[in-house]
Amino acid sequence: MVSNVCNEQPNSLQNGNDMQAKVYMDYNATTPLAPTVAKEIQQSLFTAWGNPSSSHSAGVQAKLIISKARENLRKMLNSLSSNEIFFMSGGTEANNHVIHSTIKYFKECFNENTDRKPHVISSVIEHDSIIKPLLQLEKEGCLDLTLVGVCKHLGHVDPDEIFSNVQDNTVLVTIMMAHNETGAIQPIKEISSGIKKINEQRVGKSNLSVFVHTDAAQAIGKIKVDVQELGVDYLTVVGHKFYGPKIGALWVHSLCLLNPMLYGGGQEKGKRPGTENVCMIAGLGEAARLVSENLNVYEAHFKKMKGYLKFQLDKAFSSCISYNEMPCATLSNTLNISITSYSLNGREVLNRCKFLLASVGAACHSENGESVSASLLAHGITEEIAKRAIRLSLGRDTSENDIDIIVSDLRSVFV
Repeated sequence: MVSNVCNEQPNSLQNGNDMQAKVYMDYNATTPLAPTVAKEIQQSLFTAWGNPSSSHSAGVQAKLIISKARENLRKMLNSLSSNEIFFMSGGTEANNHVIHSTIKYFKECFNENTDRKPHVISSVIEHDSIIKPLLQLEKEGCLDLTLVGVCKHLGHVDPDEIFSNVQDNTVLVTIMMAHNETGAIQPIKEISSGIKKINEQRVGKSNLSVFVHTDAAQAIGKIKVDVQELGVDYLTVVGHKFYGPKIGALWVHSLCLLNPMLYGGGQEKGKRPGTENVCMIAGLGEAARLVSENLNVYEAHFKKMKGYLKFQLDKAFSSCISYNEMPCATLSNTLNISITSYSLNGREVLNRCKFLLASVGAACHSENGESVSASLLAHGITEEIAKRAIRLSLGRDTSENDIDIIVSDLRSVFV
């Protein structure tokens, strides 16, 4: 058994009165709180209960904790200023905020005197918190929408397809940084660079710029996320994907790029009003600190455990297993598999497992009854393989012993 390299959270879970430990491998859905994150949250509940907008000592203490957390996020993202970080309730709010901000920007560029609609480019594999608001706004006649597919020989969105779809009314390109089911890492830096050239060509012809947003929910804590290198205008942070609490943040290249969705007090520079959730913000800041200081350790551990997982799966299933991997770079913690020589679909396999806790895909789709992932089909996986898919996502404390247990568990389903 490999020692717990990160020493943050046990991987085994107790299931109610069942004292047999379960092995959790659904870290792309959510992660537990790291112990130091939980400690930070608990301490702030007692030491920072004041209103951060108050000028007395209790309010000042709360404000200091928020400032510390914002600085930790700045360091994690290599942001030039902590003023570029805005705390949100989660990734869904952050993503919606970007969409509505760019629509308002479009209208302001024309002083509301235009019948034209803003044009947005996204992809068919985006999270619902991007796809659904875009489709709804398109249905309401608020925007024009283009959804690009996945290039089969690349395994990710093709930047050239994005560039070829840019129109003179295009205002936003939003592409996730890493896919939650396949782990495919999208070429965000290349997309940003190409859009920058398009914007340079617009100078003198149009006041309208094209902004680039990436939802980095699945990337943070697994790969380097550097906003300076990426060249994006907006980036979404989701705490519960990297051992933080279930809140989020939005990094914005410039304050003027963010328009409020809500109106109230002056919190978050008036861009996201409402009394701050200090204890959760403190936890998010601590989770960011852990990533900044330990990312290389996390990456090395994921890579080692993924290699061991594939080795054990190969031994157990030989030619009966399909790895639903992409030709592009992928997250080291994510492995999508299909066991092909049996008629059971992925959900049925997981239901028969005694110890493995995993999913067939995005957690937000777990109750819709669908047996085939639209994202896998978009990535070029056949329907026959896709319906048998299981996503195994590893954590910072996943051990070889955990892997031995779940591979044996999977094997027992078919004997």
